[in-house]
Amino acid sequence: MVLVYLVCASIMVALVVVLTRRGRIGWNDAAFGALVGAFPNTGFMGVPLLVALLGAKAAGPAILAVLLDMVFTSSLCIGLSRLEASVSTGVSPGRAVQNALKGVAANPLPWSILLGAAFSALQLALPRPLAQTVGLLADAASPVALFTIGAVLARSQMLTDAGHAHHVPWQEYVPVAAIKLFVHPLLVLLVGTLAIHLGLPLQRFSLTALVLLAALPSASNVSLLAERYGADNGRIARIILVSTAAAFVTFSGVVLLMV
Repeated sequence: MVLVYLVCASIMVALVVVLTRRGRIGWNDAAFGALVGAFPNTGFMGVPLLVALLGAKAAGPAILAVLLDMVFTSSLCIGLSRLEASVSTGVSPGRAVQNALKGVAANPLPWSILLGAAFSALQLALPRPLAQTVGLLADAASPVALFTIGAVLARSQMLTDAGHAHHVPWQEYVPVAAIKLFVHPLLVLLVGTLAIHLGLPLQRFSLTALVLLAALPSASNVSLLAERYGADNGRIARIILVSTAAAFVTFSGVVLLMV
């Protein structure tokens, strides 16, 4: 499962970067466009949907996908965005790689996963008042992410109307949303089927779960990362919006085919 998912994530990142890295879209915007094109909304949508469709056993592949996307896919794209920024300023290749690794190390998502895993393994617990505060923050995560996307879209439109920002044409975000919803699940299905034919220990159930996860819309937390690293967040938010709206139809179609 890890091998299939990582291969597909790497291909998706490369594909989106190659197809979008031109004209106004620089490496930083292309890198985060690739992240939003390869990172499904597994945490907020995938886990409850897959458990409802396939049973509790589907939570395993879903959680694995979350871990891989947060640790590998997001770090890869953040590293690509920092690497280009270093090269464009005339920094030596060795220094550029070092800066890219610093960008990866500064990504809070893998560190939070490792910290949570350590607490679980050591059977530690936060003091009750602190645990309740963390619980409140966790419950607010989904609404805050959706509110942030709406605010980013509104701000982008206001800046465009005022002449302080460029208009984002549909050609810069609709194709990436289409790649996410159509190419990603098809790629996972093809690579997973090939892996099974080659004798790798991948169960059909796990492959079905991975395909359904890949068919999900883009993850909303990519908008927060794009804002933090200075990418065109208006474009990223539009990709998330279009993929989420279209997924009501496309994800249902994949469910009919796979389940």
